Amino acid sequence: QVQLVESGGGLVQAGGSLRLSCAASGRTFSSYAMGWFRQAPGKEREFVSGIARRLPITQYADSVKGRFTISRDNAKNTLYLQMTSLKPEDTAVYFCAAVSGAGNYSVPAEYPFWGQGTQVTVSS
Repeated sequence: QVQLVESGGGLVQAGGSLRLSCAASGRTFSSYAMGWFRQAPGKEREFVSGIARRLPITQYADSVKGRFTISRDNAKNTLYLQMTSLKPEDTAVYFCAAVSGAGNYSVPAEYPFWGQGTQVTVSS
């Protein structure tokens, strides 16, 4: 199993930036493909970005493409999400998730391991 803890959320003005981190412990971090998801009040959890377990193969939701960058440091057991040009509609709780697999995964049900989430609020 792997345990995940997100950090880096907060309140930011529209147009600002934040970097989220997800610290992993437990089994070897590099065994897991990782993803970022978000959930706004009253909405379903949605895919934001994913990264393969070793090669830097990434994917993004259309809504964040060109503004968000996912990365990972397997030596530090940490996943990152650099968010720029933030918009009020980016406001949500952001979760990191892990799945043991070689691919890239964008469906929440594919991920068995989840962090507790970190709140991101973007004011207009």
